[in-house]
Order: sequence, then C-alpha cells, then structure tokens
Amino acid sequence: MEVTLNRHIEITPEIRGGKPRIAGTRITVAEIAMMYLRMGQSLELIAGKYNLSLASVHAAIAYYYDRQAEIEQQMQEDEAFVNALMRDRPSRLHAKLKALSLVLIYEVLSPDEMKGWIE
Repeated sequence: MEVTLNRHIEITPEIRGGKPRIAGTRITVAEIAMMYLRMGQSLELIAGKYNLSLASVHAAIAYYYDRQAEIEQQMQEDEAFVNALMRDRPSRLHAKLKALSLVLIYEVLSPDEMKGWIE
C-alpha cells in the first residue's frame, strides 16, 4: 500500500511558521479547509483558482480531517492574534477615512440630521 499524502503536504519550519501546506506552495491546509468548509467553495474551484492539482486539494482536506482538532486550535490562535493586533494597533487609514466621512457628513447634513451619525 502506498501512502501519498506526504507527496502533497509539506511541513517546513521556515515556511509559514511550519504549518502544513500544499507542497511547492505557501497555501496552508488550514486555508484550504477554511475556503472549503467555512466559505463553501468547491474543491474544484479552489484548485482552479490557485492553480493546484485536485489531488493536492483533496490531500489537504484529508490531512485536515486527520488532524482537525489541532488545526482548528491553530486557526483559533491565529484569529485571536489578528484580533489583538487590530485592537492594539488601529489602522491609521481607517481613522482617516472615519474622520473624512464625519467631515463630509458635517458639510452635507444639518445638526438635527447628524444625530445618530456621530458617536
């Protein structure tokens, strides 16, 4: 019996933090699982969109199901990290756009109409 998952999935410590990924790419197993399970994209669509073999995308899903708890835990940790980063380092662009939109609202609306727009 030949095991072929190792032909499609690589783990390299210096690439993507050692997360399992499709061989020869930077696309992780978690990203494939997220596109397929959470975003509802078909495996065929994912393979076509990223120029991957259908076998490698199926291998990523098989790998995910073999290690689902571990990969889900890592995905939650990554999401928590991003949320903390966004909270601790607010986007300067977002602040500028918010200020600009408030200026535009101020120029267009009367004071009575502005109630509810400004915090």
